[in-house]
Amino acid sequence: MLLGIDTSGAVSVAVARGALTGPVPEILEVRSDERSRHHDEVLLTLIDETLQAAGVQRSELTGVVVGRGPGPFTGLRVGLVSARSIAAVLDVPLHGLSSLDALAHQALATAGPVTARAVTVGVALDARRREVYHARYRRETGGEVTRISEPAVDAPAEVAAELTACDLLVGSGTGIYPELLPATADLVHVDAGHLLLAAAALNARGEDLSSTEPMYLREPDAAKPTARKSALGR
Repeated sequence: MLLGIDTSGAVSVAVARGALTGPVPEILEVRSDERSRHHDEVLLTLIDETLQAAGVQRSELTGVVVGRGPGPFTGLRVGLVSARSIAAVLDVPLHGLSSLDALAHQALATAGPVTARAVTVGVALDARRREVYHARYRRETGGEVTRISEPAVDAPAEVAAELTACDLLVGSGTGIYPELLPATADLVHVDAGHLLLAAAALNARGEDLSSTEPMYLREPDAAKPTARKSALGR
C-alpha cells in the first residue's frame, strides 16, 4: 500500500494498492482540502480520513511518496516533514518528485489516449510575488513523458510565449493570469493520486526519486537582518 502527499498548493492525500515497482498502482482513495494557509491544521486529519475511507491501516503502508514542490515554504515543509515522519516510524521507503511532474501527468491522463503525434504540456503554478513556477513536458507517441524544460520561477509575461505554445496548459497560475496564460483544462492543484502514478512511471524508467528536499526555486520572503538594530532605535 502506498501513501501519497502533496502540499504544493492545496493539501492532497491518496492511498493506492501496489508499489512503485511492478503493475501500475490502483488508486483507492483521494482526498483534498483547498483552503490556503491551513496545511498544518488539516494534513494529519486528512491522512487519517483517507486511510479510513480506503479501508487501510497505517501499519499496512509499504511506501510513502511526497511532492517536493515548488510551492509556499510553510506548506511544503508541513508535507515533507509529515511524510518523512510517517516513513521513519513505519520504516518504509520514502520517495519524492516535483509537484510539477505530477500535475503534468494529470493533465496528460485527462487529455485522452496517445495520439499519432507528440503532445506537449505546460504547467504554471502560482508563485506569488507576481510570478509563476513553471516547466514544460512532452508525451511521445509511445506514451513516455519527458520534461523538456527544468522547473523555474519567472514573471508570467516572460514565459507566456513558450507555455502557451504547448498543446495543454494547466496549473493555478493560469487562473491568476488568464490573459497571459489561458488554461486548456480546469486543473489547478496536484491530485495526490496522480502524484503516485507519476512516481510509478518515473521509477519504472529508472529515475532517482530518493531526494525529498524541498524545491523552493528562490529565497524565502522572510530574511535574516544584515545588521543589528538598536533596541533604542539608534
